[in-house]
Amino acid sequence: MLCRRNKKINMSLTAGVWMLFFVGLWGRTKPLDNGLARTPTMGWLHWERFMCNTNCDADPDNCISERLYMLMADVMAAEGWREAGYQYVCIDDCWMSPSRDAGGRLQADPRRFPGGIKNLADYVHSKGLKLGIYADVGTSTCAGYPGSLAHYDTDAQTFAEWEVDLLKFDGCSMDTTLLEEGYVNMSKALNRTGRPILYSCEWPLYEWPSQKPNYNTIAETCNQWRNFADVYDSWSSVKSILDWTATHQDIIVPPAGPGGWNDPDMLVIGNFGLSRDQQESQMALWAIMAAPLLMSNDLRSICRHSKELLQNRHIIAISQDELGKQGYRTAKVDHFEVWERPLSQGWLAIAVLNALEIGGPRSFSLQASPGWKTCTPLCNITQILPQYEEVGVQIGHQVSVNPSGTALLVITPISIKRHDQRFLKMQWSEKPMLL
Repeated sequence: MLCRRNKKINMSLTAGVWMLFFVGLWGRTKPLDNGLARTPTMGWLHWERFMCNTNCDADPDNCISERLYMLMADVMAAEGWREAGYQYVCIDDCWMSPSRDAGGRLQADPRRFPGGIKNLADYVHSKGLKLGIYADVGTSTCAGYPGSLAHYDTDAQTFAEWEVDLLKFDGCSMDTTLLEEGYVNMSKALNRTGRPILYSCEWPLYEWPSQKPNYNTIAETCNQWRNFADVYDSWSSVKSILDWTATHQDIIVPPAGPGGWNDPDMLVIGNFGLSRDQQESQMALWAIMAAPLLMSNDLRSICRHSKELLQNRHIIAISQDELGKQGYRTAKVDHFEVWERPLSQGWLAIAVLNALEIGGPRSFSLQASPGWKTCTPLCNITQILPQYEEVGVQIGHQVSVNPSGTALLVITPISIKRHDQRFLKMQWSEKPMLL
């Protein structure tokens, strides 16, 4: 049974957050200066969907092999993913041989990657895409393959010679007191190669259980960084990431921006565990959080709705907005969550999540959103989700949101002079084109 609606905003969330929104973020630390990740990374990563499937005899279509990445590159180039902005085809754990070669270099499993990583990189590049690879800061990867400890320069040079474009650097099998030293040393080693390699770190994920990470140093070292547990193909997993992010937002958001981003982990849209509304919620809120959009799914068999959602140019425009400000959860109102992100040109993206998982659609007034105070007194409203609509100039607006669904909107504040109040009663006839 629905609880009686409580229209009072939880001010403990909004107090301080709104000030940080427009003031505090401008004082962020200096980001890693390698010229990369000026907007959040977009691409495909194998882990959540394909995990450590190395049995190519029994499952040749889904095992971790060069064939899998070539097929994904083919689909990304042929079916609009590249044009939508998805650039990286990323290998995760389990690509390596169990041991290094005689020269102490990492090597790909020869049965599953008979052409080697350089050949795979050449193929991916021929499709107009970029290749990402995986390694670990410690003695071994999370799946037990050789780690990079004591081999940082060798491995960085190897990746550069293979013409890799992104390194996901995990944190298994490492003394947590040495994490900072290891991640910083690999960052320096990558830069010494002279090849631009986007650096994706797991550093704060492994530090949080024992201490608060130093996000200034992390942002100076990495292009993106994981903070919390792996995403699973379930709504409970996505919710836990959102809750953790909101709980720690005053700590993790200020250092983020062009050159370095908080990474809440992969998009699981197009898999098995999320409803249509929940998929829309993940996509909308990852865009609000200025998160890397790294899909983990099977692009060969993705359904039409999931494909259209992932390629939605209006959502991607919010994700890739040039202002580069990560959004916050700014309010909780009657089992709604309001998340807001400032955009360039003075626009504001608002995501309204219906946190209830029972009943039917519920109505939310945008005037209860803290960001609505920027409307003086009008805003032009464009609704992106659950369906695109140019709403036009409004004094206020109600949105209907399904359980566990999200309404995503962009508002543009409009000032009018007192003698132009007649426009309050007129339909806006020339709606500005958004995005």
